[in-house]
Amino acid sequence: MGAGLLYALAHEGWTDTILVEKGELTSGSTWHAAGLIPNFIGDLNMAKVHQEAIALYPRLEAETGLSAGWHGCGAIRLARTADEVDWHHYVHAMLTQIGVESHLIGPAEIAERHPLLTDLDDVRLGFYTPHDGWTDPSSCTNAMAKGARDLGCRIMRHTLVTGMSQRPDGSWDVTVVRGGADPARRRNGSNGHDEQDTIHCEHVVNAAGHYAPQLGAMIGLDVPIVSVIHQYLVTETVPEVEALDFELPVVRDPRASCYYRQEIDGLLIGPYEMSGSRSYGVDGIDWDLHFHLPGENLDVLEECLGFAEQRIGVLSDAGIKQVVSGPITHTPDSGYLMGPAPGVRNYWHCNGASIGITQGPGAGKYLAQWMVHGQTEINVRNMDPRRFGDHTGPKSQFALEKALDEYHEMYQVRLPGEQRDAGRPVKTTPLWGRFDALGAQWQEIYGWERPQYFSPGGTPEAHSFRRSNAHDVVGAEVRGVRERVGVADLSAFAKFEVSGRDAGALLDRLSANRLPGRDGGIRLTHMLTTLGGIECEMTIARLAPDRFWLASAIMGQSHDLDWLGDHIAAGEQVEVRDATDDTAILGVTGPRARDVLSPLTDADLSNDEFSWLTAQEISVAGVPVIALRVSYVGELGWELHCPMDDLAGVYDAVGEAGEPHGLVHFGSYAMNVMRIEKAYKAWGSELTTEITPVEARLGRFVDYSRSFIGRDAAAARREAEERGEPLSMVLVYCEVDASDNDVRGNEPAFAPGSDEPMGIGTSGAWGHSVGRSLAFVYVDPRFEAPGSTFELDLLGERRTATVLAEAAYDPRNAALRA
Repeated sequence: MGAGLLYALAHEGWTDTILVEKGELTSGSTWHAAGLIPNFIGDLNMAKVHQEAIALYPRLEAETGLSAGWHGCGAIRLARTADEVDWHHYVHAMLTQIGVESHLIGPAEIAERHPLLTDLDDVRLGFYTPHDGWTDPSSCTNAMAKGARDLGCRIMRHTLVTGMSQRPDGSWDVTVVRGGADPARRRNGSNGHDEQDTIHCEHVVNAAGHYAPQLGAMIGLDVPIVSVIHQYLVTETVPEVEALDFELPVVRDPRASCYYRQEIDGLLIGPYEMSGSRSYGVDGIDWDLHFHLPGENLDVLEECLGFAEQRIGVLSDAGIKQVVSGPITHTPDSGYLMGPAPGVRNYWHCNGASIGITQGPGAGKYLAQWMVHGQTEINVRNMDPRRFGDHTGPKSQFALEKALDEYHEMYQVRLPGEQRDAGRPVKTTPLWGRFDALGAQWQEIYGWERPQYFSPGGTPEAHSFRRSNAHDVVGAEVRGVRERVGVADLSAFAKFEVSGRDAGALLDRLSANRLPGRDGGIRLTHMLTTLGGIECEMTIARLAPDRFWLASAIMGQSHDLDWLGDHIAAGEQVEVRDATDDTAILGVTGPRARDVLSPLTDADLSNDEFSWLTAQEISVAGVPVIALRVSYVGELGWELHCPMDDLAGVYDAVGEAGEPHGLVHFGSYAMNVMRIEKAYKAWGSELTTEITPVEARLGRFVDYSRSFIGRDAAAARREAEERGEPLSMVLVYCEVDASDNDVRGNEPAFAPGSDEPMGIGTSGAWGHSVGRSLAFVYVDPRFEAPGSTFELDLLGERRTATVLAEAAYDPRNAALRA
């Protein structure tokens, strides 16, 4: 990961860069990796990261003179169940969208491409990627390192970082000891002590692998990484392998939870045991370990190896030449950390990869873009270290249990909506027990427990890529809100209070939309990068000229806090307070919301006194609240922001008052359905840094008459379109001729009859209120006009999409204004 970043920074022109290595390059966890490089992955942007390694490693020798050890033997992933087949169809379509060649092949072709797979009776399908394979970890690392050195970067080997501190201007002093952690190698100064140096730098990047938590601890930073021991076996010569005149493709086998690849004339078998895995170094790792392997434990591999022998019969007679047992870093979601550290300026992460040989070049490329240009060309929200909250420190039970569970599930399909129980619950609101008794089906998001939906009788969801048994239950919640009134615990959203003499100036500088012009006004606003990309989306309520209340997505809590704080100018008097954990939100929404709330407050909730898109500080059920008349589901309603400790009392009062009106509880599934019925775009799905407000068709939320960060770039994009220069893609809202599954995101879009992708789906759902499948899709501008049709690949089927001119539900906002 560090060498990949050094190489990428060098190619971006940042050559005054030093990589500090405590031992030899690769001597941590790189050298013992199996080196697999897969195209197959279920995340679009991570697939783009993987493609960087596949593109770079074969050509490094021509640039640097050093071979990266590339073996382009291809790979096959096996599918045994209907869910796995659906997943393969989804990933196949997704990879097609970015130009990665893949094929869905049957058992006969699998056996032809890998003749040692003798038991395929349970296999329905194989996912074949002909252009990936594996590489030698040490060779590729050293080739990237040489490429960086050739451009002027430096590498300090046998140099141990012992401390760092930040100066007032945001730059860093990094203290190092020459000779590294090994006392025998250290160079002594004239006073007989270890020779220390201080490196003064503008940026620090933590690329320390399984030492990353210890490096972070030097500045009081929790790094959510737990290392897990991974073992693989290398066989002696296998005659059937020796006789081949081609290299076998890598195979990934979910039944055995193993990968198999050729190793010279033998085989390499890498099991991910499905239980009993071991963490490593949670309480710290000795700095003086180099090329170190913890002891092996083959007992935990017994089940996996038994299945592997069934799959590859020749393994039964193969001798074992070597067992490699080494640590691999895991985060709570198995994605790596790439981007700014939360709350610390000019400190970056490039660590936590569980398949770092694959991800090093891409992580390096996109982090270098971020550092040099301020944003990346892909959506890195699922890589940003700030996607984890303060509950995920490396010694937390949550981080430990999540890492082990992610390891155990490495080769299992993760179905839409599926939630794993490991490490939970961590953060609950006072309504957790009440909602659990009502059959809440929970999801964990940023540590918080949030209901997905409420299941009568507590029947759990049978998760699927197709509409599940939750479909009708969610429909009932939607109809209950639309026809009567609903209540939802919305506490798992980020909340900030921005106050002080210059609070308005800060927010005005950041916001593409004009701020509310009077006390009590509310505006939805987007904050842009200097290149015009959509960085944040926030609802801003002006409570006083010098006091503003902000709400945003919970996954943006740390990210948005940084964005606000980092842009306070010298001399400005602004305080940004994160109110998320101690402030609850209860949403009451639907045509009878006013009838439910009026008896609980002395405030006048009429349109004349409390109109749509306004906020007031009032009392509800005797509790002071900030009441916002907004509704993410598009109905008459209020969000009641109150102290977390008072949430239960407000909820009980609302529940009692709502009973005569048919009050229904609803969760995140129903909320997502209703926001799509209203054609509301979502941050992270439709709105990302890859996109400016022009492509996202957010024109009514951007005031180009004023100055704000990103204005010039966005305005230039808009003016270019007005001159007739076509945009690459624009966002449309459409109806889909779906069967039993809906758009989820990352599905390729095609012109009718074409096999060349021209767009991509971002989100969708079945609209229970309107009886139609709806979706947001970025398309070629030729297909933007209402009534235009194009095709989407939904689990291997081409389905027709028709562009809509307006929201499918209540396009005139009559319900919101009721």
